Amino acid sequence: MAAYILVSVISGFLFGILDGVINANPLAQRLFNVYKPIAKTRLNPIVGILIDLIFGFVMAGVYLLLHNSLPGSTGMIKGLSFALLVWFFRVVMGVASQWMMFTIPNKTLLYTLATGLGEMLILGILYGLTLKPVI
Repeated sequence: MAAYILVSVISGFLFGILDGVINANPLAQRLFNVYKPIAKTRLNPIVGILIDLIFGFVMAGVYLLLHNSLPGSTGMIKGLSFALLVWFFRVVMGVASQWMMFTIPNKTLLYTLATGLGEMLILGILYGLTLKPVI
């Protein structure tokens, strides 16, 4: 239980840090200009941190629930499998929907796919190397 809490908090902060790096760099700012007309002009950092922490707990919990069903014989492979699953359901499906519904440059969509994959791989590796179900 202590490992779950610690890893959840770490992954929540990682979510925030990675989101900041992914979304606030100069390349991302140029690519995401397409969202400027609908983007919020002010963010609430406290709420953002809280959401990322909740995501960390949920993601770590889902990893533990799925652990025995994930392919692979090592934690690392299970973590990578989990990362690819989450990437598909969280990022790929979202990008496909945006591609179908909105006029967004392909390079923006590809950036989102690539950075989303990187983020999920980092988190999946963290979970795979640190979390094991207690049964």
